Amino acid sequence: MRIYSENASSKLLELQENQLRQLSDCAAAWRNFESARQEAGQVRGSMRWRTVSGRRYLVRVSPTGAETSLGPEDADKQRLFDSFHDRKQRAEQRLSAMKKMLQEHQRMNRAVRLGRTPTIVVRCLAALDAQGLGKDFLVVGTHALYAYELAAGVRVESGATATLDLDLLFDVNRMRAFSQALEKEGTKSLLQVVRKADPTFRIKRDQLQTAVNDDGFEVDVIRRRQIEGDPHPMRMSDDEDDFWAVQVSQGQAMGSARKFEHLVISASGEMALMRTLHPLDFIRLKQQLAQMPGRDPRKSPKDRLQAEVVQHLWDQYLNHAYPG
Repeated sequence: MRIYSENASSKLLELQENQLRQLSDCAAAWRNFESARQEAGQVRGSMRWRTVSGRRYLVRVSPTGAETSLGPEDADKQRLFDSFHDRKQRAEQRLSAMKKMLQEHQRMNRAVRLGRTPTIVVRCLAALDAQGLGKDFLVVGTHALYAYELAAGVRVESGATATLDLDLLFDVNRMRAFSQALEKEGTKSLLQVVRKADPTFRIKRDQLQTAVNDDGFEVDVIRRRQIEGDPHPMRMSDDEDDFWAVQVSQGQAMGSARKFEHLVISASGEMALMRTLHPLDFIRLKQQLAQMPGRDPRKSPKDRLQAEVVQHLWDQYLNHAYPG
């Protein structure tokens, strides 16, 4: 790696060529995996025949076991049955192959020391995506730097990325879709999803927007300030032990900002897609936050540092590849 020496650039390290090659390869593998997972998701559940009063009916069975009759047996229903199971078999075979490929890339990521996003962050994002909830949340705050640095092919000095909490901004406009996704998968709560990343997560009784695990890592669910039509207060599900999303002053500005997506990788080689703010909007909002009256004076220097570092990433690496 080459170490820079001036201002914000002194806080960056360039990835080596073998790391950059592996990053490109595993990103392609991830895209193929996502495509296969979406294809497999279209044929989840099953179809089977059920005999009622001596007559056979085609029944669609959802992943949660709910059954829907598609009508009595005829040539069209038989073709539908055959087509569904053929698609399902091919989709499951492809998804299985893509999972094996990801496992190999996870090993390679670890071998070349490509990743350094905290493992718990990657697992939380992966759990949300596996549940179909990834698009309902934005990662805001410090952890966004892990997406920016990999997009730039560098590493940011650890002082700018040190934190023990993951801030997830929930899109209030997607509350109905969010609830339907939970119901579709038979999942009781957002906390249950987060516990797939670490089963020790529990809601803090004095901060109902926060779950903490046994290592002291926290996941915070935040939202924009209430506007007309928004539910308030807002628990993330009917489960009384679930998160309550808390209002934040910059919630509306963050939610309406441009979006940025990039793969993030942990030290163990695990991968997930991070959805966050566009770098230029991150810079703008961090600068505003640093100057905000009442901002904790212990946090303002880090706000300014992060804005400075991401500005350098944008100027030197990202503005050529991403629209401004």
